[in-house]
Amino acid sequence: MRTTVLPAPSANWLLPFAATLIAMFALQLSNLGFSPLLPSIQREFGMNYTQLGLFAGLYGLLAMLLSVPAGVSARRFGEKQVLVIGLLGVAVGSVLLGEAWSFGSALALRGLTIVGYRFAFVSVLIAVALTAPASLRGRTMGVLGATSALASVVGAPLGGMLVGEFGWRLAILGYAAMAVLGAAVFWLFYRPTSDDSKSAGHSVDGATSRSAFLSPVVWMLALVVGLGGFGQFTVTYFVPSVANALYGLDAKAAGVMISTGYVTAIVVNLGVGLLADRFNKVVVLGVVFILLAGASASMAIESLPIFRVAAATVIGLGFTATNQLYGLAGSVMPRHEAGHAMGVVSLGAGLFGYFGPQMLGILRDQTGSFAAGFYMVAVADVMTLTLIAVLYRMTRGVTQT
Repeated sequence: MRTTVLPAPSANWLLPFAATLIAMFALQLSNLGFSPLLPSIQREFGMNYTQLGLFAGLYGLLAMLLSVPAGVSARRFGEKQVLVIGLLGVAVGSVLLGEAWSFGSALALRGLTIVGYRFAFVSVLIAVALTAPASLRGRTMGVLGATSALASVVGAPLGGMLVGEFGWRLAILGYAAMAVLGAAVFWLFYRPTSDDSKSAGHSVDGATSRSAFLSPVVWMLALVVGLGGFGQFTVTYFVPSVANALYGLDAKAAGVMISTGYVTAIVVNLGVGLLADRFNKVVVLGVVFILLAGASASMAIESLPIFRVAAATVIGLGFTATNQLYGLAGSVMPRHEAGHAMGVVSLGAGLFGYFGPQMLGILRDQTGSFAAGFYMVAVADVMTLTLIAVLYRMTRGVTQT
């Protein structure tokens, strides 16, 4: 097997990468930090758990529809323009959601926010692929994941505190303001770096010019990202409801619990990112999903200490795995296909991002317990582990450092 020697990366990528991290922080503050507001929204509009699952899972439904168009748009118009417009869309949608008057209006306005979020999110992934050196892909995706986790560490308890003091309608305005700030910083300081080593690229299909839409590995990654992120996304949105229904915890306490999960994610993202650059990325991810399956099943045990630890583990490991899978998509496709590759991979996240919360809500209403939903998440982790074994065979030789 011929080895490509990459030149030592210069430092000209650091400023645009930092601007991308700030944009990601602003973006995820409104998305991941939003969950402590859900019980208050549920009570105000009289939602049952199936409706709450739809409200949370709407993210996945729209992501499924918009991920590929977002990637195509970023390639055609530039990730900088698309990301800034997306962040401004998040701000406008959040302000309007604060004025919702019914479940239907809240669902529609939440959808507007998610449209902006999805275009911005795919553009963030592309921006990282176009700035960070290929030799540091695992670590830079780890830092990106840690930044996203930090947004929830800050946003979740802050949102829980604000909703207790001022109500959810005012609390959501803080997320809108941060989105505007993130858009301004990204517009001023981001530019893609020229790195010839990245433009060469590697392709597991044997031809660097092959379209991402025709790559079996990219479509397999879409399935793995979706099924693998199933638990982390579902658990993040349902922790406040479970904490309130089973353990009598308020929004502030639930926010702290979610924050603990994302503190875990910060540490795990950095550690797994380092391992992914030193060892086979797919093997590292396989170990992560073995741990995830056990943690997901443990959430069904009705014990508050166990629930706290298991929820933190599912959020931390699940969030880390998803970020590294996006990084892997950047590793197996050439630079000019980054937009299309990220769009396709995000498609899988959208499909299961809708299916997970919706199914957990339905199972809760049908069985009267959250346990069935948590076992469903554990089964998804085991299925993901099987797919990773297939992915290992497909990418062997490309994912080696």
